[in-house]
Amino acid sequence: MHVETLSWSHREGWRPRNTSQLKPNLVLYFGVRERLADGVRYRELRSMFPDACLMGCTTGGQIHNDEIVDDEIGAVAMRFDATKLRVACERVDNADASRRCGEAIGQKLMADDLAGVFVLSDGLNVNGSELVAGINGKVGAKVSITGGLAGDGSAFRETLVGIDCPPQSHAVAAIGFYGSAVRIGHGSAGGWDVFGPRRRITRSKGNVLFELDGEPALDLYERYLGEDEVKGLPGTALLFPLQIYNPSRPDHQVVRTVLAVDRSAKSMTFAGDVPEGWVAQLMRGNFDRLAAGAADAAQQARTGLMQEKNGVAILVSCIGRRLLMGQRAMEEVEAAASALGSQVARLGFYSYGEISPHATSGICELHNQTMTVTTITEAAA
Repeated sequence: MHVETLSWSHREGWRPRNTSQLKPNLVLYFGVRERLADGVRYRELRSMFPDACLMGCTTGGQIHNDEIVDDEIGAVAMRFDATKLRVACERVDNADASRRCGEAIGQKLMADDLAGVFVLSDGLNVNGSELVAGINGKVGAKVSITGGLAGDGSAFRETLVGIDCPPQSHAVAAIGFYGSAVRIGHGSAGGWDVFGPRRRITRSKGNVLFELDGEPALDLYERYLGEDEVKGLPGTALLFPLQIYNPSRPDHQVVRTVLAVDRSAKSMTFAGDVPEGWVAQLMRGNFDRLAAGAADAAQQARTGLMQEKNGVAILVSCIGRRLLMGQRAMEEVEAAASALGSQVARLGFYSYGEISPHATSGICELHNQTMTVTTITEAAA
């Protein structure tokens, strides 16, 4: 496997400019909506890499090696020597279609030698939990599924995803890796602190939460926010996610981020399922623990490198972590880099949801407010 990172800026264009010798099979790229919406950058990449699969999405900022950038586009080109690739793309019209979309993608990718799946999804029109469940149901629980939901910073207007086409809304794209040579590692961790009382989810539908302990969910949520935070919903909700868990499995917690609020229905829409009967508790960030969580996720994923040198690490972190940490967001990037080591190329983005196997159960699912790390390399011939 051979890897080369590149980036685009308004002043200098694509750097490095001479990449023809690599002849990659796969190019991943990430950028903010304003840089990707017109499709120009995609067409430039297609001209540079006519034979490669091009897969990218919009973000809440890019992680490029040791930097977090907004105006630049980050990309990584990979050439596999003994690994086959297969792509799948589906349109998801709304959250209710998420499981069917996942099943269609899983059906296209399933095979006996499927080693892993990397997914990029629209971040606003999908139920990430149902999407992952649909893919999982077709490819099987032993196949790792990683990736993330596209972002749009704190604007929540439109998210775009593309695979071998300019990024577009309502798209879900996935790539399958096949064969015994590829090595895929994964890790996921949070670092948030819970506070306030535990409350039962008494009315919900899919990823829409209506009531906690029999009271309107939005009313209860707003009690814990200051006046400015209430006015800034749903964006400010990124700073106060919910931890939820099934009472019969209290050690299996997942975190959910708010995507939208409906003041007339007093409901909140999340990036993934919030099942009735589960327990919910508010969370808030702790800078040191968030950075430690990023290091933990990277250390988990590093086991997949198998001592190979020329690999890549794809970091997907929640936009809520960046908004909370501000300039200190570099601390989580540096912590992950330290755990991964300097020989691994690092690329990633800030998302509306992260996809990775759960650290406790090993089952692939949607996470929020985590740092997830996927490592990809090939065994030496």
